Amino acid sequence: MTTSLNQALACIRDDVRASHAYPVAASAGMVKLDVMENPFRLPPELQAQLGARLGAVAINRYPAERTQDLAAALATHAGMPAGCAITLGNGSDELISMLSMAISKPGAKILSPMPSFVMYELSARYQNLAFVGVPLRADDFELDGPAMLAAIAEHRPALIYLSFPNNPTGNLWDAGVIEQIIQAAPGLVVMDEAYQPFAASDSIALLARYPQVLVMRTMSKFGLAGVRIGYLIGQTALIAEIDKLRPPFNISVLNAEAGLFALEHAQVYADQAATLRAERERVYTALQALAGVQPFPSQGNMILVRVADAAHTFAAMKARGVLIKNSSTAHPLLANCLRITVGAAEENTAMLAALQESLS
Repeated sequence: MTTSLNQALACIRDDVRASHAYPVAASAGMVKLDVMENPFRLPPELQAQLGARLGAVAINRYPAERTQDLAAALATHAGMPAGCAITLGNGSDELISMLSMAISKPGAKILSPMPSFVMYELSARYQNLAFVGVPLRADDFELDGPAMLAAIAEHRPALIYLSFPNNPTGNLWDAGVIEQIIQAAPGLVVMDEAYQPFAASDSIALLARYPQVLVMRTMSKFGLAGVRIGYLIGQTALIAEIDKLRPPFNISVLNAEAGLFALEHAQVYADQAATLRAERERVYTALQALAGVQPFPSQGNMILVRVADAAHTFAAMKARGVLIKNSSTAHPLLANCLRITVGAAEENTAMLAALQESLS
């Protein structure tokens, strides 16, 4: 007897079949300001050097020592404290999946402020874990300290995510409230620092004070979104357990070599980040001057804005060749909000013109 397609589909979990794949918008020919990429490529001479490096890589072999070299270089770059270790993921998304698997016991829960990065909740649900979302303060997207502490006391989460700066709101949360949350946490606390190159502060110092804290970063915002390298730093004993869930050879030899090359030229990327920080402030000031636009302060490479009609404004800007992110349906607190990536100067100027035209 031959199995029918419907019988085969019936083997897939109902919640998976009812869900939607992570959307990736088509962007050919557009000013692309929707997914927080670094808009700058390497200078031509460095492109040529990188090409030569990648051409010499033994792609007939599985990744081995070169991945370990990359991990060591990232640990040095991040200023990893003594007593800590590092593990790598194929982007932060794989690390989030590994963390969900690591704490996947009966009754385990994952907690995060909301709105925040959507993969925290998706990864929890794919592991059949309960997810607890605690709304941010409505006026400024700051952590609601009492609500967070009450949720921790009630749900006793095995894992708490704190995005720092937060995506999509862009803000750095109050350090005192963060420490209160860490001190109350019965399990792991992950400081997700995906946007650290653009922020005024980081969480590395927390690693030495709190053994349950892990710091997660990515090279995507560093300038290598296409290379897909994330890394997680924490106490050596914790990382040793999480590393058991890392798929073998999850970082390709080409990606590892590209990551090492980037770290050898870290000043180039630091200069790019400085340019983007300056552009962020220019764009934020310009947005403040636009009638009908409420921009929120950001420490990332994006700015969240509220407009009268997000769906209309998003469509009108897309019709004018500018692609941003319509975040208005992601969470009730994001009603009529759009998320705008900070791009190169000419991209930002084009975005501001398109936004002004779309509002009118």
